[in-house]
Amino acid sequence: MTSDVSGTRSSSAPPSWRDGLAVYLQPRVLIVMLLGFSSGLPLALSGSTLLIWMREAGVDLGTIGLFALVGTPYTLKFLWAPLVDALHLPFLTRAFGRRRGWLLCSQFLLIASILLLALADPARSPAFVAFAALLVAAMSSTQDIVVDAFRVESLSESEQAAGMAGYVAAYRIGMLVSTAGALFLVSAYEGGGIARSSAWTWGYVTMAALVLIGAVTALAATEPAPSVRAEAATSAETGFARVVHAASGALSEFILRRDALAALAFVVLFKFTDAFSGSMTAPFVIDLGFSRNDYAAIVKGVGLAATLIGGFAGGYVARRYSLAASLWIGGLLQAIANLSFSWLALVGVNHWALVLAITAENFTSAIGTVIFVAYLSALCRNPLHTATQYALLTALAAVGRTYLSASAGYIAKATGWPLFFAICVFVALPSLILLVYLQRREHFKALGPIKV
Repeated sequence: MTSDVSGTRSSSAPPSWRDGLAVYLQPRVLIVMLLGFSSGLPLALSGSTLLIWMREAGVDLGTIGLFALVGTPYTLKFLWAPLVDALHLPFLTRAFGRRRGWLLCSQFLLIASILLLALADPARSPAFVAFAALLVAAMSSTQDIVVDAFRVESLSESEQAAGMAGYVAAYRIGMLVSTAGALFLVSAYEGGGIARSSAWTWGYVTMAALVLIGAVTALAATEPAPSVRAEAATSAETGFARVVHAASGALSEFILRRDALAALAFVVLFKFTDAFSGSMTAPFVIDLGFSRNDYAAIVKGVGLAATLIGGFAGGYVARRYSLAASLWIGGLLQAIANLSFSWLALVGVNHWALVLAITAENFTSAIGTVIFVAYLSALCRNPLHTATQYALLTALAAVGRTYLSASAGYIAKATGWPLFFAICVFVALPSLILLVYLQRREHFKALGPIKV
């Protein structure tokens, strides 16, 4: 039996692998995949790739460390999400629609921001680099707001699982292109006789050109039907009124739901086990005796492949089973996978053991991520404020990664690596207890399709 986003099962036959492949070839799913690539591409350009450029330019480590603050827009994007939900853009909204207009605006501004960063000189003007990188992060996070809303509203219930799996996979590929791909490009430009500083500039110019993939995709797409209906329903309101309704409606709709607090706590805790162990993976591998190159090669190669396969596996699980059952599968798998690192800690420096542990962690994490995104998408039911609701939910989901995981290092130091990763399994228990509670309260059956 197959499932819909409400968590209930239908009476049709289980999907075959041909059915699964066919749904990934649907135009709307392909569009969401390409937009996923466009969302993943700019992340490292203001993050890890930029830090390598700065270090090569001779910027001191103290200044480089402060650049972690450049990522602030990604955690605060919910503050301006109501503007994306409610405001009309001159010409663009009328010509392309509410979502596509904002998509094109954010993408063209993103290209301009990356080009501005390409012209910067980290050695001479780190302050200007910081300003340009902050603009890149702000435009990138704005694009994320629109893409999330577009994905939720444009895909039918039968396409949601495949769309989310494709989005996650393409997002990872975009990140790979802007990290390893950008570094290879810079080396190629430098090998062609271009000075190092100019090679970095042309590397970033090339990355800016790749954002056009998202812009062309936005032009080829059609405006989601729920967005069109929502636009018609609010056409008589002023821009200020629409912004207020988007902000207040997104919050009040959640608070007034049955078991709202339990659902929000579940959003915070579901990926906590993943974040808790993941925050210590790199120090653990280095501490065990592997080289930095060993870790980088396995994570970027085997880890990426496992993530992509796990993403599509998560899409199949979400299509095959009910939402509640899928969350059980994802939650248990990502918790149990931590034991592979406990085993690695006992085995010691063994490259095949590291490959298996990294594969297990990335594969199960990707399954859990796709299913979790399915749940977040099912919670965002009203196209009047889809962007605002989704941005709020992802901000809550980041609490576990950013704040609750802060004590992981102290626990690892006190317990040792084998016991630490065993503890990471039990860290998943609060989310699983909440899952039992929400199931008994028929929370998942109450989640219906998106409607105005």
